[in-house]
Amino acid sequence: MASVTGSSMSMTTLSYSLKQNQALTRISNFNSVSLSVKEKCFPSLRLSRFRVCCAAKPETVNKVCEIVRKQLALPADSAVTGESKFVSLGADSLDTVEIVMGLEEEFGISVEEESAQSITTVQDAADLIEKLIEKKA
Repeated sequence: MASVTGSSMSMTTLSYSLKQNQALTRISNFNSVSLSVKEKCFPSLRLSRFRVCCAAKPETVNKVCEIVRKQLALPADSAVTGESKFVSLGADSLDTVEIVMGLEEEFGISVEEESAQSITTVQDAADLIEKLIEKKA
């Protein structure tokens, strides 16, 4: 899957200015898009399928980092970020199950086995948590 990071985006029916850490949750009813990436403009891209994904809130990522440190008994000063892979932090499959259980308990959610298997990074976990919380609401 391709990924585009841009400073602005405009649609034929909607126009948004995307800024760092600004959440854009839903866009619908458009057929073409114009992107501006690092001052290069790519006008009128025709899209048959387009998805906008938003990263989890920093607070959620930080809480997941705390839970991962606790479950893996890592020192408080260990570098755990959204990009941290559980395997790189020394987690085996049992540790990952325990991390997911800790996340379920902390956030009051239930993670299905299929979803749990797709979690490989702290960011994956945080994104899934926010998606499940949103569904629950």
